[in-house]
Amino acid sequence: MGILDRFSLFDRKALVTGGGSGIGQALAVALAEAGADVAIADIDSAGAADTCTRIEKLGRQTLAIAADVTAKDQVENMVHTVLAAWGRLDTGVNSAGIALRGPIEDISEADWDRVLDLDLKAVFLCCQAEGRAMLQQGSGSIINVVSISSHVVNRPQLHGHYNAAKAGAYQLTRVCAAEWAARGVRVNSISPGHTLTPMTAHAEDDMKNAWLANTPMGRLGVPADYQGAVVFLASDASAYATGHDLVVDGGYSLW
Repeated sequence: MGILDRFSLFDRKALVTGGGSGIGQALAVALAEAGADVAIADIDSAGAADTCTRIEKLGRQTLAIAADVTAKDQVENMVHTVLAAWGRLDTGVNSAGIALRGPIEDISEADWDRVLDLDLKAVFLCCQAEGRAMLQQGSGSIINVVSISSHVVNRPQLHGHYNAAKAGAYQLTRVCAAEWAARGVRVNSISPGHTLTPMTAHAEDDMKNAWLANTPMGRLGVPADYQGAVVFLASDASAYATGHDLVVDGGYSLW
């Protein structure tokens, strides 16, 4: 098999959470372009439908699944829906997330719970449900979208709850990878840098300027910058990689 063939995802079955917009949408489209059928799970039904339309135009099968990934029953139903439709799950991309800001001394318990629920608990629930399906079939690749904030205390924004959740998701990735490696399931993560998405659109200009000044490549990321990473980690090209965090940040975390 040639190297380009090893990157092919032809006829693989994938599931992307948070696939209705931003990075999740870009990752879902990339998987479809590489040949996969892709289910889109999102609490935003309109966004999921938009991504599904893009996938259908690529000639691949798709499903739109309305799901709150912080709820165990909805996560289990999400995976069951994919298995009922396609019979297997080869790739799970857990991209749903949220970022709130605030000094650590002022973060409310409600905001802490909201961020940890979506950025850590939901990743656990999705890994668990996807992992069970993949362990039963003896193969699969799970890819968690974490953040450079899992490695560094980001600046100038203050979001200790986000940093803590992403660090937890990074370590959870490694735990799952270690436990499941011998049973055919790989688990890796992608750590994006500062990226222009609907979630960051509200950021003040001085904050964006600070991100830009601290990025050696001299630009902020766009969702398409992570498409190559997800195809690599989903494909046989990364068959010997597990427990790895692929940092894609324009060099931001070098300083």
